[in-house]
Amino acid sequence: MSRMHTSRRGRSGSKRPLTDKAPEWVQQSPEEVKELVAKMAGEGVSMSKIGLILRDSYAVPNVRLVTGMSMKEICAEKGVKFELPEDLSDLMRRAVHLSGHTKTNPKDRHNIRGMQLIESKIRRLVKYYKREGVLPDGWNYSLATAALQVE
Repeated sequence: MSRMHTSRRGRSGSKRPLTDKAPEWVQQSPEEVKELVAKMAGEGVSMSKIGLILRDSYAVPNVRLVTGMSMKEICAEKGVKFELPEDLSDLMRRAVHLSGHTKTNPKDRHNIRGMQLIESKIRRLVKYYKREGVLPDGWNYSLATAALQVE
């Protein structure tokens, strides 16, 4: 798989072990894991942070293997809803941070180009999420609203 905005190829990373059942050393029951996920999501913790906390503090290597459901499905079942998808909010946070940098450093052409690439990724994701029904049709991206939403 190649990268989106460069002609280089991607780097290989570590892969999860191919298994379809939870390890026997996991001490929490599926209901306990679901309650932990719902509690942390209700507090506003992102899905990736929840996974890290469960892995490091509770020794749960994979929520899907333990519960049979993804974290998104668990949150939907418990009635916890995020206003924006995590990948979109992370890109918006990067764009807001980079716009502050480019205002103080207007001659930094490399980061101005990086800002353009980030905003094109955001527009592409918004189009996808509107098509899938995750975002309403009237939702539009602008840097000013992004600064308000991610702060």
